[in-house]
Amino acid sequence: MESVTLASIQTARARISDSIHMSPCQLSHHLSELVSLPLHLKLENLQRTGSFKERGALNKLLTLSETERKKGVIAASAGNHAQGVAFHASALGIRAQIVMPLATPLVKVAATRSYGAEVILHGASYDEACEEALRRQVEEGRTFIHPFDDAEVISGQGTIGLELLEQVPDIEAVVVPIGGGGLISGIACALKETNPKIRVVGVEPEKLPSMLRAREAGAPITIAAEATIADGIAVRRAGDLTLPLVSRYVDEIVTVDDEEIASAILLLLEQEKTLAEGAGAAALAAVVQSKTNLRHRRTVVLVCGGNIDVSLLAKIIERGLVKDGRLLRLRVYLQDRPGALLTLTEILARERANIVETIHNRAYYGVSLGETVIDVTLETRGSTHITAISHALREAGFRFERIQ
Repeated sequence: MESVTLASIQTARARISDSIHMSPCQLSHHLSELVSLPLHLKLENLQRTGSFKERGALNKLLTLSETERKKGVIAASAGNHAQGVAFHASALGIRAQIVMPLATPLVKVAATRSYGAEVILHGASYDEACEEALRRQVEEGRTFIHPFDDAEVISGQGTIGLELLEQVPDIEAVVVPIGGGGLISGIACALKETNPKIRVVGVEPEKLPSMLRAREAGAPITIAAEATIADGIAVRRAGDLTLPLVSRYVDEIVTVDDEEIASAILLLLEQEKTLAEGAGAAALAAVVQSKTNLRHRRTVVLVCGGNIDVSLLAKIIERGLVKDGRLLRLRVYLQDRPGALLTLTEILARERANIVETIHNRAYYGVSLGETVIDVTLETRGSTHITAISHALREAGFRFERIQ
């Protein structure tokens, strides 16, 4: 198997530079103040297909022989890798098949098809889709493009490391999400072979720490499937090629949970005006939650992708508003008589709380015959405002409870 080296990454950069956008790597003043260290964001979510994945896909495609190009390529993916392969294969005139799990969101299927690939829906999971892709590879003679466990793919992802050395010459640390390990392997090799003092930290979802478990075991092991909003790094087994590279070059691996990732998505959206998917926000979540001690080092955080389902984003925004106290739901018990509801709304108006939704019900919640209940959802300015609203309701004699 071909090895990944600084030279292979430099060759990959020369090979793909005409087609790959050098994404911005900007200093975030707000986040730097928040985490008390100089923090730069490498915005790979701004690539043409919305993630870093097209770097490795394109590098692999450009190494194919004429015979391999004519036979076409095949890949298995539920998202970013699929789109990277589809887009660049189409641009090069190479026929691409992408096997995606049956449950893949329609928006991702449509995006992959729009880039020119033939999409085959198969299996209940990525693993079943991958098995089908490998079967078709043998049957049809296509070249299989692995999402992470391939030297040319890893070298392509490693071109990010070379860009970081130019964009942040005094870089002292980098924090990178880990799925199968292709991204961090390439970046870490590029950085460490140039400057071994640069600290490299990997971040995995708490529910699927496959690389962490592989490092502990000394070999890749398959862990149980779990659902996570960081679906782009929800990998059950580390790569045979990536594990030795991670073991050699990565200083530390930490984990973050879904709530921490969701908070980081909202933070990026609100403060940086940039949209990240779950995997794309995982690295920032680790820094904000102080999962690793970076000792005021000049740090780059990888925002590796921005292909998030809009309905999931809506849920994350709503939950974030609730956590910040800017969205409040109260269950208020009223006397079942004319004017009771008017009194309540007058108090809320006086306290400048905006009513978003009300549910008025007499038959449920176990109230007495002389009472009624209203659930009211309010927009507020935060915890101090909520305290003032609560005080005003108590002063007026209302019995209420907060609904989480």
